[in-house]
Amino acid sequence: MVHIIDPIRDPRWAELVDRHPASSVFHSKPWLEAIQRTYGYTPVVYTTSAPSTPLSNGVVFCQIKSWLTGRRMVSVPFSDHCDPLFDGPVAAWVIAGELKRAVDSGKWQYVELRPMSNQVDLNGAVKRLVGSLHTLDLRPGLAELSRGFHKDCVTRKIRRAEREGLVYESGTSNRLLNAFYRLMIQTRRKHQLPPQPIEWFRNMAACMGERMQIRVVFKGGREIASIVTLRHKDGIVYKYGCSDTQSQNLGGTPLLFWRTIEEAKLAGLTSMDFGRSDSDNHGLIAFKDRWGAKSSELTYLRWSQRLASAVPTRRSSRAVKKLFAMMPDALLAATGRILYRHVG
Repeated sequence: MVHIIDPIRDPRWAELVDRHPASSVFHSKPWLEAIQRTYGYTPVVYTTSAPSTPLSNGVVFCQIKSWLTGRRMVSVPFSDHCDPLFDGPVAAWVIAGELKRAVDSGKWQYVELRPMSNQVDLNGAVKRLVGSLHTLDLRPGLAELSRGFHKDCVTRKIRRAEREGLVYESGTSNRLLNAFYRLMIQTRRKHQLPPQPIEWFRNMAACMGERMQIRVVFKGGREIASIVTLRHKDGIVYKYGCSDTQSQNLGGTPLLFWRTIEEAKLAGLTSMDFGRSDSDNHGLIAFKDRWGAKSSELTYLRWSQRLASAVPTRRSSRAVKKLFAMMPDALLAATGRILYRHVG
């Protein structure tokens, strides 16, 4: 029998996340709380464990009910990966069957899993290759790690940043958050997309505490590059990054990653998750490769009522992107606040 629980209110979920080897920051209660506060989604967990027993398995979702994009469950929105926390094939088979029935009955347009590891066929779920995941093993010493970096694209840029006297800071203060978000608007505009709402980052900081770090480098008191990292167990996750296009030659972003690696080593962490890269984002994939990070494929699974909706034409996509590129900062940020609620 499948039971549905609230992972924010039920303490058994946090206990399972703490002890399950496949759990990530995207399973954690703070991440789910930040999503709920920002976007209003309802987090749920499907499990075969009875209410009066400890959780031995669970698959976490957020229920999204949008008048614009429909009703669906995603495990979980805005995550790069989120493995089902199974304890064996029986639970996997039973829970998958329940999810498929929920879609077949018309309750949801689709249900999507975003596993990091390869999953066996789950009751008719369609697999979709979405990109790659890069992970850096932090167990070797700093000297050995640095020997694996690309000399021109990483090592020399770090040295350039140090010669330039760039100032590095980390934390979750409003000053750092505002510096990060100014760069985020600039970077998203470059990609002709609206930025995530600033409330999302504020809620992450409030819910995750010191497990979230906003890392910024400054030149002459002006922010030139920033990344956001998340910590879970013995690993650190790179989640968001942005920079000032005109200052990229100063090496701000490589310096941020190097300081993150140094601090992670000092804290005894053993891995760094560089995050998902879309298959067609060759520049981002090359950047991560140059740090010596190992790449693996990311394949999502979906049960759907019908085939995916028609993809917008290239002409319409180009027109929308041009509109984003021309918007004033305030309007672009407001557009992000409206749209991201519908695209999780």
